[in-house]
Amino acid sequence: MFRIDAEKSVSMCDGITRRDLLHAGSLSLASMGFGLSLSELFALQAAGAATPAKDMNCIFLFLMGAPSQLDTWDMKPDAPREIRGPFNPINTNVAGMQISEIFPRMSKHADKFSIVRSAYHSFAAVHDIGHQIVQTGRPFAGGLEYPNYGCAVQFLKGSRGDVPAHVLMPRPIGATGGNLPHGQTAGFLGKSMDPFVLNADPSAKDFHVPDLLPPDYVGAGRLGRRQRLRDQIDGSVKAFESSPDAKLMSDSFHQAYTLMSSAKAREAFDLSGEPAAVRQKYGMNKFGQSCLLARRMVERGVRFVTINMFETVFNETTWDIHGSAPFTPIDAYRSLCGPWFDNGYTSLIEELAERGLYKNTIVVASGEFGRTPKINPAGGRDHWPACWSLIMGGGGIKGGHVVGSSDAIGGYPADRPVSPADFAATLYTAMGIDPNTTLPGPGGRPVPLADYSAQPIAELL
Repeated sequence: MFRIDAEKSVSMCDGITRRDLLHAGSLSLASMGFGLSLSELFALQAAGAATPAKDMNCIFLFLMGAPSQLDTWDMKPDAPREIRGPFNPINTNVAGMQISEIFPRMSKHADKFSIVRSAYHSFAAVHDIGHQIVQTGRPFAGGLEYPNYGCAVQFLKGSRGDVPAHVLMPRPIGATGGNLPHGQTAGFLGKSMDPFVLNADPSAKDFHVPDLLPPDYVGAGRLGRRQRLRDQIDGSVKAFESSPDAKLMSDSFHQAYTLMSSAKAREAFDLSGEPAAVRQKYGMNKFGQSCLLARRMVERGVRFVTINMFETVFNETTWDIHGSAPFTPIDAYRSLCGPWFDNGYTSLIEELAERGLYKNTIVVASGEFGRTPKINPAGGRDHWPACWSLIMGGGGIKGGHVVGSSDAIGGYPADRPVSPADFAATLYTAMGIDPNTTLPGPGGRPVPLADYSAQPIAELL
């Protein structure tokens, strides 16, 4: 409800009443639960933002649950059965590069991506820790949470026009057995740099974005009148408007209003115009339709898209193949995980290439760690951060390459080990951002985007 006062006054720490602000200037936007409301999204523009020589997009496919390297992109067909697993390797369109049979469409486009087979980290084999390290380049330690790559990009580059700079979908990561952050927020950069969270399943028949459009009962005319009324009401809030918080709230409000009323933004989130055949090609599931939405978003100016393939490892089929309930059996790679990824990922890079977008859009796919070389007694594989494989392509990343290798059982890097910090430096460099660029950390201490010891993967750049 649009009101000029409220029944109960709530004072802020600087003496300004909440009534003075909220009911004089409210255009109600629902909270997004995990992540930001629209108003919070746009607050606090980055100071001293970098101006890189190239302006790349990124779509980060986070394979939550952690795929097994031995059953996906680092097959060991000559190893004993308890190591090699139930799947067979297939050739790709790049000589000498093989991947799992669960990715038949992907195998025809190996010239468009490269595989890093020697990724590793040396921290605990816990989902939450892996989430943080892989998506920020650093572990959560001492209460300090580092920003997600997309949030850092948003801070340094800002948004393009009316669309958000960074979108996370379909929903944030939920329960995975720990209580640490999952590496999908802006961390010490503050909530104003958090991603716009879709908070909806794009494969649902009634799909819509809760925070993008005004409530059904608010017509366009009323929406405009509310905005004009807000602009006129200033007498009772002059004291507030002189405070630093006022500019934050005012700028956020106007930019949130712009997004909500922008036809371009609505188009980015609208799948209704996509032909049924295209939607089917991506797969009528939340991952496939998220990949299709990601294509629409980068077409319309979104810089960074994070897609969580799954949201929890409990009582849901995921990459987390411990073998027994409440986790996933290894056969699910053939029946669900593989087909979902194969159709969503392959359709995404096909269409990006066809539309001329792949040359300036990096597409990354990685889980939080790998899985044990030896199949466990339950018929699955457990957590293993010592070695895993990840995919990079597009945006100037060279395709058709294999970087590094694992040992005979896929347990440890045999050569060219790639740390999360090295991966972070590679991603930032490919996006045209110097990984030594500093962010304002806690207490004003400058924090580099990637550890100073990190080395970009030169073979891919």
